[in-house]
Amino acid sequence: MGTLVVLLLVLAAIAGAVLLTRRSAERRELERQRVELEPVQRLAAEDITALGEELQALDLDLAGRELDAGTRADYQRALDAYEAAKAAADAMARADDVRHVTEILEDGRYAIACVRARVAGDPLPPRRPPCFFDPRHGLSVADVPWTPPGGTPRDVPACALDVERVRAGAAPDARMVMVGSQRVPYWQGGRAYAPYASGYFGAFSPMDWMFAGLLFGGLGGFDALGGGLDALGDGFEGLGDGIGDGIGAIGDGIGDAFGGFDF
Repeated sequence: MGTLVVLLLVLAAIAGAVLLTRRSAERRELERQRVELEPVQRLAAEDITALGEELQALDLDLAGRELDAGTRADYQRALDAYEAAKAAADAMARADDVRHVTEILEDGRYAIACVRARVAGDPLPPRRPPCFFDPRHGLSVADVPWTPPGGTPRDVPACALDVERVRAGAAPDARMVMVGSQRVPYWQGGRAYAPYASGYFGAFSPMDWMFAGLLFGGLGGFDALGGGLDALGDGFEGLGDGIGDGIGAIGDGIGDAFGGFDF
């Protein structure tokens, strides 16, 4: 009897330790998601506000003009993108969800560019990526050679003003984010910002030049790192499940083994 009690106590202690470990891991994961979500939520809100300001400026430019069917359709598409981006931002639960917001914003800015081209009587602009240095700058007009600090040269899409800056040897007007107490370009902000860029640029393939070779292997490297960490977490969770199942099986075996005895 004494041996069985001791064994059951040991099993209970192991089960309790496994349960506490799993709960602690779940709390850490939730906290990590919260810490990563907050800055990209602010970033998304700023980008949505910027699109709204572009729409206001477009409204003023279109005031009193007779719009043809194509222009009205593109204008409505831009308005719809603005509302859809706000809804997607409100629904964000993880940092990864920001890609849905920036995908919508990219489409809305292209629609605005189409409206302006139609009004000016110009051909519709080609569907180019946004400006790499700051997607709020709108469609890129050319690819320029650029070398990030400590990195390797690559060609990146840039808006007209940033093309001029880079070709003149000046620093581009980069989108800056806060990481701790430092302001850094968004592509150096860490894994939480990879989905932000992916939403803007993911539809343009191949885009390896943007994600490769930046800080710690670039934004793509952050995605891979995040995937590895997630897989590691899944592995630990699976280990916990396995230990729990094993304990349960041992307990069942003990129950079966001693079930025929009257203690």
